[in-house]
Amino acid sequence: MRIYISADMEGVTGLVDADDVQPGGRDYERGRAMMAEDVNAAVRGAVAAGASTVLVNDAHGPMRNLLPEALHPAARLVRGKPKQMGMLEGLTEEYDAVVCVGYHARAGAHGVLSHSFMGHEIEDMWLNGRPVGEIGLAQATAAALGVPVVALSGDDMACAEATDWDGAIVTAPVKYAHDRFAARLRPAAEARQEIEDAVARSLSVRPRVVGAAAGDATLAVRWQSSSVAATLLGIPGVTATDSRTVEASGRLPSLYRQFGVWTRVAASLTNQPPYC
Repeated sequence: MRIYISADMEGVTGLVDADDVQPGGRDYERGRAMMAEDVNAAVRGAVAAGASTVLVNDAHGPMRNLLPEALHPAARLVRGKPKQMGMLEGLTEEYDAVVCVGYHARAGAHGVLSHSFMGHEIEDMWLNGRPVGEIGLAQATAAALGVPVVALSGDDMACAEATDWDGAIVTAPVKYAHDRFAARLRPAAEARQEIEDAVARSLSVRPRVVGAAAGDATLAVRWQSSSVAATLLGIPGVTATDSRTVEASGRLPSLYRQFGVWTRVAASLTNQPPYC
C-alpha cells in the first residue's frame, strides 16, 4: 500500500499565530518541530495499517519546514520549491490514499489561520461554482487521479470543511477555533495519538475509489488586486468575470497545475505577507 501525505502547517497541533508558522517568526522553530511530530504520527498510522511506501510532501510556505532528520525513517520527503503541483507534488495514480496533515479552513472561514493559498491576496475561490480552499481543491484533484483523501488533521473548522467535501474522510481535530488567531488546544500527546489512530483507521476500512467523472472543471479566483487579475488574462484560456475575478476551465489535475502558475504570477506582482 502506497500512501501520500501532504503536510501543511497552520493546522498543526498547538499553532495559532503567524509567528508560529512563518520563517523568522519568534516561534517558528518550535512550530516546525511540532509539524514534524504531527507528520510522524500520521506516518506511524500508515505503517501500522500496512503501508509499504509513505511519501511526505512539505506543502507549507517555503516548503522547507520539515527537517529531514526529524522525519520518521519509514517516510520519504519531497522538500523545496518551485513544485509544479505545489501542495500535491509527487502524487500520482499509483498511490492508494492521500492523508492531509496540518490543514486549515478556506479564506473567509472562522478557522485558525484560515486562508486560501496566499493569505489575503486571494479573497475567495470557487470550483464549479462552489466555494473552495486548499482542502476542497486537494480532494477534487486527488479524486481525479483516482486516489481518495482518506484522513485529515487540523482545527475543527478544517475537519468540518473536509467532511463537507467527502463525508468518508476520517478527521483528527487537534484544536478548536475561537478566532482566526486563537484556539482551545488539545494536549499534544493526545492530539498526535488522534492523528495516528485516524490514519490507521481510515486506511483499514476505506477501499480505493475510482476517479471523478471525466470532463472539465471550472476554477474561479477573486484576487485582492485588480492588477493580478488583469495580468492573468495574458494566459490563454483565462477569462475575467469582473475586474478582480478570473476563471479557467480544464481537466484536473492539469487545472490545479495551472492554478500554481496563477499564484506565482500573483506573488511576483504583490508584496502581501501571508497574514495581517
